[in-house]
Amino acid sequence: MSRPAAILWDWDNTLVDGWAAIEAGLNATFRAFAMPEWDRETVLARVRGSLRDTFPGMFGAEWERARDIFYDEVRVQHLSVLTPMPGADAALDAAARMGPQAVVSNKQGPLLRAEAAHLGWDARFGALVGAGDAARDKPDAAPLLMALEAVGIAASDAVWYVGDTALDMQAARAAGCRAVLLGDAAHDGGVAAAGPDVVFADGHALAAHLLSLAIR
Repeated sequence: MSRPAAILWDWDNTLVDGWAAIEAGLNATFRAFAMPEWDRETVLARVRGSLRDTFPGMFGAEWERARDIFYDEVRVQHLSVLTPMPGADAALDAAARMGPQAVVSNKQGPLLRAEAAHLGWDARFGALVGAGDAARDKPDAAPLLMALEAVGIAASDAVWYVGDTALDMQAARAAGCRAVLLGDAAHDGGVAAAGPDVVFADGHALAAHLLSLAIR
C-alpha cells in the first residue's frame, strides 16, 4: 500500500476500551425497562450503530427516556474506565507522520470529545466527529466526509478509515476510502465477514507498517 494522505479512526475498540461504561449504561436502561441484561460479550457483539439509529427499534415510543437513562449512567463513569487499546499510542504517533488524523465514531459527539481530552489526545486530531454531529451516522458516509472536510482532504482510497467492525468497513467504502481493519473482528463474525481491504493484528502492527511507509 502507498502512504496514506490522511487517517480516520474509529474510537471504541479501535483506539480505546471504554466498554465498561457502555455496558453499565445499557444494563441500567434494561433494568429500567424490565429487560434482560447483557454481558460484555453480548455488548461487543451487538453494539454497532449509533443510539439514535438503534434505540427506537429497541425501546419503541419510549426510546428518548431510554436514551436519557443510558447517558446518565455512562457520564458517571466513562472517563474513569477509559483505557487506550494496545499499541494505540504508537499507531497515533506513526500516523502523525503521514498526514492529518481525525476520529469518526458512533459514540455521542460530546462524550467522544470529553474522552479524547481526558486522554490528552484531542490535539492529535483535526476533527472528532461523533454520533449526532453529521446529518447521519455510520455506516453512512456523512460523518467521514465531515471529518475530511475539517482536515482539508478529499475522500479517496488514499484516505484510510481504521476500525474494528464490518460497519466501519462499510462506512469506509461508502465514503470512498480504504477500509482498514484493526484486530480479528472475532466479536463481529471474523475478518472475512468484515471484508476489509487490509487488516492489522493490533496497533503495534499498524504502527510498524506506517513507520515503514514513512521512511520510503
